[in-house]
Amino acid sequence: MKELTNGYHTYYVYILTNKHRTTFYIGVTNNLKIRLQQHIDSVTENTHSFVSRYKVEYLVYYEKHTWIQEAIAREKELKGWRREKKLHLIQSFNESFAFLNHHFLDK
Repeated sequence: MKELTNGYHTYYVYILTNKHRTTFYIGVTNNLKIRLQQHIDSVTENTHSFVSRYKVEYLVYYEKHTWIQEAIAREKELKGWRREKKLHLIQSFNESFAFLNHHFLDK
């Protein structure tokens, strides 16, 4: 009998903002580099999405998870938080509130 083993994966829960840091977008993905580029393309192409409308393309926070169920649960948790709590989380990870796209994109 063949034994099935679980591999290790990486899933990211992330927070994006706009250049004025006034709007947040929280998402989950298994490839943050590709997902960031998709968000940037959405803004550039001016699609009719939340990301495009509010020009939310700058990464300010991310965390890694091994299991997708854990990542989705965390995403839902963060989406339920008030703005002040999200700000505190971001600043505990990224004190200067810098844009972190360069950690994942070649540009």
